[in-house]
Amino acid sequence: MRSFPISPLRPTLAFALAALMSGCSMVGRPTPEGPAPTTPPPRREAEPGTPPPVRTGRPPAPSPAMHLLPDEVRALWVVRTTLTHPDSIRVMVERADRAGFNTLIVQVRGRGDAYYQSRWEPRPEAVDRQGTSFDPLAIVIREAHARGIGVHAWVNAHLIGGMGALPSDPDHLISRRPDLMAVPRELARDLFRVDPFSPRFSEALLAYAEANRDRVEGLYSAPSHPEVKEHIYSVWMDLLESYDLDGLHFDYIRYPSKDFDYSRGALERFRSWVSPRLSPARFQELDGDYRMDPLTFVDALPGPWSEFRRAQITELVERIYYGVKKRKPSAVVSAAVFANADDAYESRFQDWRGWIQAGILDAVAPMAYTPDNEQFEEQIRTAVEAAGPDRVWAGIGVYRNTFEGTLDKIRIARSLGTRGTVLFSYDWAVSEGESDGDLSFLDRVGGELFRRR
Repeated sequence: MRSFPISPLRPTLAFALAALMSGCSMVGRPTPEGPAPTTPPPRREAEPGTPPPVRTGRPPAPSPAMHLLPDEVRALWVVRTTLTHPDSIRVMVERADRAGFNTLIVQVRGRGDAYYQSRWEPRPEAVDRQGTSFDPLAIVIREAHARGIGVHAWVNAHLIGGMGALPSDPDHLISRRPDLMAVPRELARDLFRVDPFSPRFSEALLAYAEANRDRVEGLYSAPSHPEVKEHIYSVWMDLLESYDLDGLHFDYIRYPSKDFDYSRGALERFRSWVSPRLSPARFQELDGDYRMDPLTFVDALPGPWSEFRRAQITELVERIYYGVKKRKPSAVVSAAVFANADDAYESRFQDWRGWIQAGILDAVAPMAYTPDNEQFEEQIRTAVEAAGPDRVWAGIGVYRNTFEGTLDKIRIARSLGTRGTVLFSYDWAVSEGESDGDLSFLDRVGGELFRRR
């Protein structure tokens, strides 16, 4: 790919403090003209909007954007590996159309990269080798809209790095700004005074992720960092302003687990955030211990610590929602969320029930990937009760289900009155699912339940 050299952006102390206070961005962005600016791009003004109301237990009325959706959303999550060649994209759209699907949720930001023409992030090598004119998202939109199929851009929010190796592209966020990565509690004390720009910092985070594959998916950005929020917001607005999208879709809009984020910046921001809530004597007591142990405040105040982390995710969702609606009211803002709402709230700091009831999300797709029909029904019913049936797209993990099990779950979702279903994923359904002669898993599902409608 064409390289845009970026000098290491090591903020001075004064500049870093100013950024924390103002929320300005220090994330340099590649530009077509050459190197990224060494001064930060101006922060976009906050979008106007009413603060989220107190929960009433009832979802708000659907936004006008919802009325533009099909009566039944029959959607596919399409993983980014399908977006690496024009032919695979065209085949994907054709197969989805033939099987009766009317909505494509395509992964355009997988690990801090861009499967489209981005102003902010680098293209992966698999896309770039097709040439600079290759624009996967543009082809999806052109082919899908010609068939009356809606296209939603699937954006992984905080998951920005995978396993195996650190990104080699110098333009990648991890390469440029390792100080924006989330830190697990286990490494918090050890890394608190380590320079994030030293190899030791990133290598320690990668080693932790690889050793804990059952609990963490890779490297995450720090949700409380003002520059992370600004960067993700800019990615969303760039997509919305550059492409004729029907919607945008959050994924990984959460913390990996309760064990994150214990980065130095997050601990310091929590100290500042919680100090007005404490008596001067209590603050001075904790602050004295904090100089010796950086986990003092979070260990002494577990309730506020959880509240603080939850607020970071909600703040970003709210700002993005109003930013989208200001620019394109008809665009649907949706999110893939943990189907267990209590676990999402307590352990991932993902308050999707609150987002729906506050009116800062149009639809949720609970990832009810269980093969068990009763558990699936319970999870989707909970979502319907929290969000209202018109705001729920039941997420079905077809890779964990048989053909008949998938049909059962679509029928259950319909019986609960959901607006539709999303299958994860197209890629599995055409390559690994139970086929029947020339009919793929995708064709079989469509032929049984979708093409007849």
